Amino acid sequence: MKQKRAGLQPGQRQIAALSAFMLLQSVAAAFFVGDVFWDLMNDLGSPHSLLEAFVVFVLISGIFLAGWQLKLTMHRMQYQERALATARGELSGIIETQFTEWGLTPAERDVGLLALKGLDLTTIAQMRGAAQGTVRAQLTKIYAKAGVSGRHQFAAWFVEDLLDEGLSTNQSG
Repeated sequence: MKQKRAGLQPGQRQIAALSAFMLLQSVAAAFFVGDVFWDLMNDLGSPHSLLEAFVVFVLISGIFLAGWQLKLTMHRMQYQERALATARGELSGIIETQFTEWGLTPAERDVGLLALKGLDLTTIAQMRGAAQGTVRAQLTKIYAKAGVSGRHQFAAWFVEDLLDEGLSTNQSG
């Protein structure tokens, strides 16, 4: 089984980096805004004061652009999470429907799901508290009911079904 890695995911790292960058820019902007006001009050219209005012304007614009990018990134992540959840749900539904059509028993369903997740025979047997021979026999029955010759064809059956759905959807648009 896959282990969940501690820490931030790539999209979350990007959001954290943009947030930290915006925070640093905001601190710098606050300092420079104060400095520009001080300079403008004491030395109105000098080239140095006008240059600092321009730099502050660019810095504040950068903060707003980073905020806009952060908002876009967060929306993109939400969309991707929804799409992934939908795909997981659809795959789960396809698997359940097909297992029903094939007439798999509850034990065969469990073994079939574990096999689709990529677990080996020994691990499946350990997880189910069964002998390896029992799991091997269940896998043989599953493959026979599915009309496939082995694990790779069994997994490919579902992948091809999903890809065919995606291709027919994309070609019709």
